[in-house]
Amino acid sequence: MDIGQAYLAVALDNFLDIKRMGERVLAQLNDEEINVIPADESNSIAIIVKHLVGNMRSRWSDFLTTDGEKPTRNREAEFEGGYPTLAAMKEEWKQGWQIVLDTVESLTPDDLLKTVTIRGQKHTVIQAIQRQVVHYSGHIGQMVYIGKWLKRDRWQSLSIPRGQSQTYLEEMLRQAEKETDSVRPLDKLDRE
Repeated sequence: MDIGQAYLAVALDNFLDIKRMGERVLAQLNDEEINVIPADESNSIAIIVKHLVGNMRSRWSDFLTTDGEKPTRNREAEFEGGYPTLAAMKEEWKQGWQIVLDTVESLTPDDLLKTVTIRGQKHTVIQAIQRQVVHYSGHIGQMVYIGKWLKRDRWQSLSIPRGQSQTYLEEMLRQAEKETDSVRPLDKLDRE
């Protein structure tokens, strides 16, 4: 595998991890909770998803050939309203992510240094990908925070629960040791 293929594989994994994290938040919410605005000048989870989906459609449709800020996008409208149901929001989420993942999967190492534009500014494909990884991660972090605030003591941790760091580390080390034992390095083969 060359470095370009490795980068694209990592980028795809990053997007999938971001998507899964968001889905783990959404799995804990109901129709009412997705539209709760926690404070003035804040956004509900529904608004954040609406913005993400608008961004995904604009940035990733015709990725290599047209500006990432499509004339059909109405960014301001993404910050108004919400979704009538969690199911409706999840359907939009699914469609937006499908565009991202299909586009990233279609890229080749030869595409990585090509130039694309976003709002008229030139970016290499690598820069454009990284820009979106950072952007989406930030918004998913907002969703996690709002989800925790909404659910309070009913929140199901998405990572290592408080007070369980040492247990988690020990389990990871046990798993790594098992994997090491099952792989026979070449230098050990020569000695047997």
